[in-house]
Amino acid sequence: MKLKGKRVGFAPTGSHCTLTKVLPQMARLVEEGAQIIPIISPAVRDRDTRFGTASYWRAEIEKITGRKPLDTIVAVEPIGPEKLLDILVVAPCTGNTLAKIANGITDTPVVMAVKARLRNQRPVLLAIATNDGLGANAVNIGRLLNTKNIYMVPFGQDDPVNKPNSLVASMDLLLPAILEALEGRQIQPVILSPLAQKRTDRREAVFA
Repeated sequence: MKLKGKRVGFAPTGSHCTLTKVLPQMARLVEEGAQIIPIISPAVRDRDTRFGTASYWRAEIEKITGRKPLDTIVAVEPIGPEKLLDILVVAPCTGNTLAKIANGITDTPVVMAVKARLRNQRPVLLAIATNDGLGANAVNIGRLLNTKNIYMVPFGQDDPVNKPNSLVASMDLLLPAILEALEGRQIQPVILSPLAQKRTDRREAVFA
């Protein structure tokens, strides 16, 4: 069990179309022995979409983790002073959340949790899913890649022809990225080609 005894904050944000890929990875971390503390953004907490209702996603997260998600700024504030986590994972991390982290805006539970982690110089892992990763958010990705204690799940263009600015992390690499971040290392390579994204099972084998 690769994460036995580890306390992992897991914070999904409002890329609703990506949640179906993220929740199986959350379950995988539980299987690897992690104690998951779920944290959800207002978009996940409140918004019903064609990908599922807010109540559905909350119920799924509670079923996987056995815990009620922390969903207010007040609820997550103790993460910093009480050092409640070994690592915080933001997955999926939307462009909106990414921009707020990069620019020090703290107005949701997820970005408050990130701030609480960074104040104690502890690792934060981002799994981005944003339609403007090579557009307006490119500057924020660059800034965070150069920020101490922030790590990235490898990402690439998910649809270069139809959505040339869109970047999505390979969620299958979440576990190996966590293991590297816990050791203070960025998993490599950071940037994947569209073809490489479809072959993440081979990359995982390197870290098995």
